[in-house]
Amino acid sequence: MQQPAHRRHDISDRVWNILEPLLPGRKGSVGRPAQDNRRFINAVFWIIRTGAPWRDLPPDYGDWKNTHRRYSRWRDGGIWERLLEALIDEPDFEWLMIDAGYVKVHAHGTGAVGGSEAVGRTKGG
Repeated sequence: MQQPAHRRHDISDRVWNILEPLLPGRKGSVGRPAQDNRRFINAVFWIIRTGAPWRDLPPDYGDWKNTHRRYSRWRDGGIWERLLEALIDEPDFEWLMIDAGYVKVHAHGTGAVGGSEAVGRTKGG
């Protein structure tokens, strides 16, 4: 049974339908079936999108230590990379983010007159 997305950071049913067949622990795969793959992915996306430390993971997403340990195993096993490749074919622009901390603007884009004399100046010069 599919869990509906209940937070704005949770993946949609459309994205879940793309990812579910690629996940470890699904029915028919080797090993014990995972009951919480969607909750786990939602937990990781919550951490990524909020920038919060793992310890601040809301309890309804599961224990933060187990979530971090599983995240690391998936990272080391290349699972996240495989999931990203699947999603690249059909981008969901709902997830598009640009962190202003990494955006650099040319001097002309800052509105500085006559070059870069106003770029990088703080109050009090």
